[in-house]
Amino acid sequence: MGLTKQYLRYAASAVFGVIGSQKANIAYVTLRGGERGRYVAVAACEHVFVWDIRKGEKVLILQGNKQEVTYLCPSPDGIHIAVGYEDGSIRIFSLLNGESNVTFNGHKAEVTVIKYDHLGARLVSGSKDTDVIVWDVINECGLYRLKGHKDAITQALFLKTKNLLVTSSKDTFVKWWDLEAQHCFKTMVGHCSEVWGLVLLSDEKRIISGSADSELRAWDINYLEAGKEVGEPEEKKTKGLLGHSEEPEGEVDENPEERILSCQKAGSILREGRNRVVSMATDLNSKILACHGTDTILEVFSVLSDNEINRIMERKLKKAKKKAKQAGGDEEDAVVDRSLQDEIQRISSIKASAKIRSFDCFLSPNGDLKVALLLQNNTIEAFVLKTAGKTSECTKTARLTIGGHRTDVRTLAFSSDNIAVLSASAETVKVWNRSTLQVIRTMACEYALCSLFVPGDRQIIIGTKNGKLQIFELSSGILLETVDAHEGALWSISLSPDQRGIVSGGADKMVKFWEFELVKDEDSVQNSKRLTVNHKRTLQLDEDVLCVRYSPNQRLLAVSLLDCTVKLFYTDTLKFFLSLYGHKLPVLCLDISHDSALIATGSADRNVKIWGLDFGDCHRSLFAHDDSVMFLQFVQKTHLFFTAGKDKKIKQWDADKFEHIQTLEGHHREVWCLAVSPSGDHIVSSSHDKSLRLWERTREPIILEEEKEMQREAEFEESLGKGDEPVVPGETTGESGLAGKKTIETIKAAERIMEALELYREESKKLEEHKTACEIAGKQLPPPTMSTILIAFGNISPSLYVLAVIRKVKSSELEESLLVLPFSYVPDLLTLFNEYIQNGLEVELICRCLFFLLRIHFGQITSNQMLLTVMDSLRTNTISRVKKIRDVLGFNMAGLQFLQREIESKEDVTFFADATDRFEDKKRKRKKRERAILAVA
Repeated sequence: MGLTKQYLRYAASAVFGVIGSQKANIAYVTLRGGERGRYVAVAACEHVFVWDIRKGEKVLILQGNKQEVTYLCPSPDGIHIAVGYEDGSIRIFSLLNGESNVTFNGHKAEVTVIKYDHLGARLVSGSKDTDVIVWDVINECGLYRLKGHKDAITQALFLKTKNLLVTSSKDTFVKWWDLEAQHCFKTMVGHCSEVWGLVLLSDEKRIISGSADSELRAWDINYLEAGKEVGEPEEKKTKGLLGHSEEPEGEVDENPEERILSCQKAGSILREGRNRVVSMATDLNSKILACHGTDTILEVFSVLSDNEINRIMERKLKKAKKKAKQAGGDEEDAVVDRSLQDEIQRISSIKASAKIRSFDCFLSPNGDLKVALLLQNNTIEAFVLKTAGKTSECTKTARLTIGGHRTDVRTLAFSSDNIAVLSASAETVKVWNRSTLQVIRTMACEYALCSLFVPGDRQIIIGTKNGKLQIFELSSGILLETVDAHEGALWSISLSPDQRGIVSGGADKMVKFWEFELVKDEDSVQNSKRLTVNHKRTLQLDEDVLCVRYSPNQRLLAVSLLDCTVKLFYTDTLKFFLSLYGHKLPVLCLDISHDSALIATGSADRNVKIWGLDFGDCHRSLFAHDDSVMFLQFVQKTHLFFTAGKDKKIKQWDADKFEHIQTLEGHHREVWCLAVSPSGDHIVSSSHDKSLRLWERTREPIILEEEKEMQREAEFEESLGKGDEPVVPGETTGESGLAGKKTIETIKAAERIMEALELYREESKKLEEHKTACEIAGKQLPPPTMSTILIAFGNISPSLYVLAVIRKVKSSELEESLLVLPFSYVPDLLTLFNEYIQNGLEVELICRCLFFLLRIHFGQITSNQMLLTVMDSLRTNTISRVKKIRDVLGFNMAGLQFLQREIESKEDVTFFADATDRFEDKKRKRKKRERAILAVA
């Protein structure tokens, strides 16, 4: 059969119903110079949503690919946000336009933490693969990988004043890393269980860690003075700077890590919660510390400054002297010890409406602490805590709930005009506009299991877990009536084809038939009528009923039972017609085609069976999903049907040819149900990840052979990228390693470089032959024909084509691509690098490639006599070129500084960095003056 439009592709159209995913954290962001504390970024499955808390609106969507978001970290300048994903990749998005141009691939498992340094130039990431990777954001490449932890990384922090990094992990250790040497110089072992959180306080002189108990442990950090060199003799003789006793002269320091810093436990702070710390954070200036556990309480502490602590200690000393005087003792003997509780004081506790998943806080200049909470039930709450006064008042300023359900959506339905979508969960039923994805109505209901639109689309009926039928009016959003239909859970309802009633099946082993009826509304002033249902007939069965369906011709009723069978009854007489058996586990879903010829059943045994309704014969059994088949529905007027499974996938099948047509991937958890629109143009699905997804039928035809070929290619590419970590010649397998990892992109980039070098060799050979032929002929011959690729690039030379290919390799993938390159191509590359540097082409990029190749192929390059002249030429050319670039940079810097001074002298304007420093000095002097006046008074 030729190319037909029998099968049309369904594509993902939108994700809605999710306010914030539970896998990632929440973070305050700034949009286009807007006020701080107004916008928050949260993960929404594979996307990132930015919400305006004040308006409760979604203002920006950062589009992801397929993997779920696991961590968010805004940059210090507020322009970018780093997003970590489930597959270990990191993407940096611009908050100005929502686009991402930088991707880092280094981790093999999901990213658990990302942090910027204070300048925003470097990024550190930790993962479940136990590695810590430091990335260069400006150069868009990985710097190095730090290995040492034995379990998932929970926190990683740069120090502002020193080139150090501190990391915590679920392996109970906190490690300190010297980033210059890429070496772990200290491991803190004072925890008995996983370290879940870590913050730096008091100008990075104190570290607070949260573990699996109710204690927050505090450690004092003592740094070596910067003026002393490590190798000086007096440092070996004494350790007075570090708070230790002196050592005898000539004794060697046995703890080299204490040459950088030492840590002593300062005490602990008791939390109110008894369970583990989930997350812990401070505001930007580290004046506020907040943490929470697996409950609904966020505990907020104030970190006092030295001046405030001194005032508290003075008051305590006065009291102690007064007590000593009253007791008849000497005032001089009164001593007050400074404790951790004097330095870190509890302000208040913020109680959320549900369990907290994550939080972020921001301290405004007027002393108000703005807190945004992401809750476990798909809700965002915002609070303001007044910290300036003596009493701390906490007020809830916003709660984002309208855009999603608190619990999983268990039932979906389309209206007859394809415009409205109904979704119902354990607490609410919502009606959405399909085109705008906005909520039209939200109504409180009981735990919903099944639903449908009443003909006319003015009312909806919900079947609940308590066995009740709830009827709602859409125009007013009120509950018209609750009918006690079944004694157990009401698992399924089906509209009769004549649209005069419904049938329901429940866990009480009964199938009940109901008719629609209009009765006088007693509550109405105008004596209007309202809809109700009347019970007409009951069919008693031997097992619990899981699903019921009318055949479209209303001749048969299909009932799936807990004994793994499907029984067919005549609708008019309720006499038994057929029993369909063959499933090994109960049939959870079934549907009948529009012509009443086929019935498809989906079971917990992961199979879908297609039966004929004439004789009850099984046409085909299909292994449909890797887990239970949860929902099944035919597309109207076709023999195509969709299935949804617990394996996170939705699949389309052809019931005539028994072919698998396509798989719709996107959900990150079990898919509970789906609904196909009456026109067949749209599908909406719901999942345990709290998201609702809309899929749209496109005009693109599907050719099954091509689909299978593409699937095989994708599997092959995935297996290529999952290879073992490459062995780098000359690199020891110690604490440090290369940041990147082999992916299909790096392999393709290496192949493109090899192809370019092959072309360069061929063209060079042609030019040599042409030169020789000209010399023999003694005259100038016409030049050889160029390669079509070079012509397409604008008749460039082969060497410039190689440079263009290298330039197109992503900066973050460059090292890994060169690592894959065989050594046979390296001599040609070095020759070309020499030519590029001589001509001043892309000197920085070429130097980076050159130094990396020298590092990994050092032995082979130095032992190759043919490369001696090339290397010598490279040495002189590289040094001279780099000096020229450095001189140009120095000249430009001096010119900019001169211009700055000129502008300041002319306009009497100070630039923002200097102005900020001067403002802080003025503020400090004013406070000192005010204290002096108070002391005199």
